Amino acid sequence: MAEWMIGVLGGSGLYAIDDLEDAEWRGIDTPWGAPSDQILTGSIAGKRFAFLPRHGRGHPISPTDLNYRANIDALKRIGCTDLLALSAVGSLREELAPGRFVVADQFIDHTRHRAGSFFGAGLVAHVSLADPVCPRLSSLAAAAATRAGAEVSEGGTYIAIEGPQFSSRAESHMYRAWGADIIGMTAMPEAKLAREAELPYALIGMVTDYDCWREGEAHVEVSEVLRVMHDNAGKARRTIVELAQLLPATRDPSPIDTCLDHAIVTAPERRDPALVAKLDAIAGRVLRKP
Repeated sequence: MAEWMIGVLGGSGLYAIDDLEDAEWRGIDTPWGAPSDQILTGSIAGKRFAFLPRHGRGHPISPTDLNYRANIDALKRIGCTDLLALSAVGSLREELAPGRFVVADQFIDHTRHRAGSFFGAGLVAHVSLADPVCPRLSSLAAAAATRAGAEVSEGGTYIAIEGPQFSSRAESHMYRAWGADIIGMTAMPEAKLAREAELPYALIGMVTDYDCWREGEAHVEVSEVLRVMHDNAGKARRTIVELAQLLPATRDPSPIDTCLDHAIVTAPERRDPALVAKLDAIAGRVLRKP
């Protein structure tokens, strides 16, 4: 058993956590380049947190231009044990109205221009994403959001699109036919990289609007999205406080903590030393084994 350190990836409209005690912004260097911003560390109710504004403070970075690998590496390197993503999303289902929080349990990756893995030529690994979120952290996050006053749906499929444009009506209908429930631009490859980093991951999608699939629905307006996003941000901050209260005193191991044990397929003598060095935080636990 060990202490928790929850890494929080704040989405659009969430750029800080005001309730952290002993709060400190810390710069973290990674072999993958610079993360989106410094990381705000501190504690709530005796539990440690590390907050990274996914788009940077003031939102200067678009979804495609995010350095997803640097963000996950920085959170792992600073000592995070688990990751909670808070993301603004559109709704693809009538029952998921603006203002509702959806704790996703599946993802569809429809992005095209992003580095999707820490591994590659010279060091190949294959992790399972059949169940891409941590059920323990997802359950705790859902309970915390409910206690924070949000209407919460547990389970749902998030489709990640490239953006930065919103969907066409034809695309929106297609995503619904694929079985997607909510739509956003940042969960992939974020969730994939978290799994490769052996970090249990959960995502709360904060619905800001109905996507443009509804008959007679006006197209998505950024001004309306921002208005609902502002309301959601307050509940998101309260959710983090409630999560700190709900976390057990000590953290039992998760199967995700060791998911790289049988994932690396490149023989030790054929591994690229430069890539091995870059993976010191992500996969050092297994790469340092004799």
